[in-house]
Amino acid sequence: MEHSDIRKMLEIGIVAARLAGQRAMEGLKYVKSSIKNGNEIVTEVDSICQELVINTIKGSYPDHGFLAEEGQDGKMLVQQPRSSESIWWVIDPIDGTNNYAHGLLNFSVSIAALHEGMPIVGVIFDPATESMYTAAKDMDAELNSSRIQVSEEEISKFSSFGVDSHFTDDKLEAYTKIIKTTRFRNLGTTALHLSYIAKGSMNGMITSIAKLWDIAAGAFIVETAGGIVTDLNNKSVFPVDIDKYNEENYCILAANKKTHSEFLKLFNK
Repeated sequence: MEHSDIRKMLEIGIVAARLAGQRAMEGLKYVKSSIKNGNEIVTEVDSICQELVINTIKGSYPDHGFLAEEGQDGKMLVQQPRSSESIWWVIDPIDGTNNYAHGLLNFSVSIAALHEGMPIVGVIFDPATESMYTAAKDMDAELNSSRIQVSEEEISKFSSFGVDSHFTDDKLEAYTKIIKTTRFRNLGTTALHLSYIAKGSMNGMITSIAKLWDIAAGAFIVETAGGIVTDLNNKSVFPVDIDKYNEENYCILAANKKTHSEFLKLFNK
């Protein structure tokens, strides 16, 4: 794809994310939530923001495909591309819905565009702080139009590491060591954990229950900012075969280059 095409897609993604984030902030005082699939909170605003994002993007790209969190009957939404060009937009309208439903301001809008399974655009908008994290193929990772990079910080009692809200018993020992050796953080939003790694505020994070829409934009932004994102077998997240994706969970470790291998060993003991 041409550089100008990717830049235009980035601009559209930024507009869509900002519109959705602003709408989410407007709805904070009137949140109505329900339980989805027995284990997740969803709000009316999730669907409203998702529709806003998709309609904004479709205004410029009506033939692109869409994969998004909020579909019918608690399932994901899938709209296949209508052209031979395999471009998918992967959307989480509110990442951190549990926070949002309880009036906690740690949430974000996450939008990625993938071409033939590889990310070419990533946008994460934190509306509470007006922070726009972006990346695009052959461009820098940025925060509010200023270049960002992952840190070079080692693992220490002064470094920050993002952890899941939930974790399995087989990883309990690793999580305990993380808690004892770092300033561990759980913000309730995978997208913002990844954003903070990209800008150097955290040196790593792990998630074991993420969906593709939780990580697509953030993983790309981290990698563009010089970080490493893999599963626990040290395999890259991308490329993704979206046609075959069926809401499987991703277990990923993201970190700066100095610490990724150390964290990987810790979680594979």
